[in-house]
Amino acid sequence: MNLYQLRYFSLLAKTGHFRKTAEQLCITQPSLSHSISLLEQELGGTLFEKQGRRSVLTPKGSQFLKYVEKSLDVLDEGILNMRHIAMGAGVIELGFLRTLGVGFLPEMAHRFLEEQKEKTIQFKFHTGITASLLEGLKDEKYDIVFCTKRENEPDIHFIPVSKQDLVVIAPKNHPLSGHESTNLKELAPYPQIYFSQASGLRGIVDNLFQKIQVKPQIAYEIDEDIVIAGFVSKGFGVAVVPYMTDLLRMDVKIIQISYPDWERKFYMAALKTHHMTPVVKNFYDYVTTNYGIL
Repeated sequence: MNLYQLRYFSLLAKTGHFRKTAEQLCITQPSLSHSISLLEQELGGTLFEKQGRRSVLTPKGSQFLKYVEKSLDVLDEGILNMRHIAMGAGVIELGFLRTLGVGFLPEMAHRFLEEQKEKTIQFKFHTGITASLLEGLKDEKYDIVFCTKRENEPDIHFIPVSKQDLVVIAPKNHPLSGHESTNLKELAPYPQIYFSQASGLRGIVDNLFQKIQVKPQIAYEIDEDIVIAGFVSKGFGVAVVPYMTDLLRMDVKIIQISYPDWERKFYMAALKTHHMTPVVKNFYDYVTTNYGIL
């Protein structure tokens, strides 16, 4: 039994005529008859019977047709989807830091879709911290993620795509709230809300304090920057966080860091060994070309 036999059988069941079916299939009538005969032999029963000039399905043929049509529908749908994928259509599973979901990533995704209007492309968005995003990438839950860079990830390719400054935030009634800029040494006497070990920013902030030989007073450890800002606004401590527009709407004082100077980079991350579908590769190349930075 092969696919041709199933398609021949399905069409013959619709037309009821060997000659018409053979003409539509562009084969000879003896070839069609031989194909149906082989199919009947394999199934162990007659699929058609003559009624006048027509060939109609036997009860066994009617039952078999249900399975054939269901199978061909699934197969044809799969073939169509594969053709769309080959042409650059499909779904992109994208993971990213919440910070990037305010402006950077929605704008980038919108511009990409505008350039690909003729294709059916769908994004599925997922947010998380760097550690969970990279684990999801390695588990192939995501095609691409946007996060901070982690060292000792030999299977992941990181491409810098955006920059962000670090700032100090303090409650509005804090002694530092009268400052427009500050040396991080001035944070030494105060409790801090710090990034947890799971955050990609933990190592960055640690390095800043090591550089000025200050051991921060860590009062609380939290994964996400926006949550840290929420606790700062309620007086739980001060913090070093990336600048984000959300801070402007919160009850915190934003203070520039005069020393040590630092700039946070965000990266597009993808597995080096993972096969990308055409739509994912197209998006990856688009981001690399239009957003890649030194």
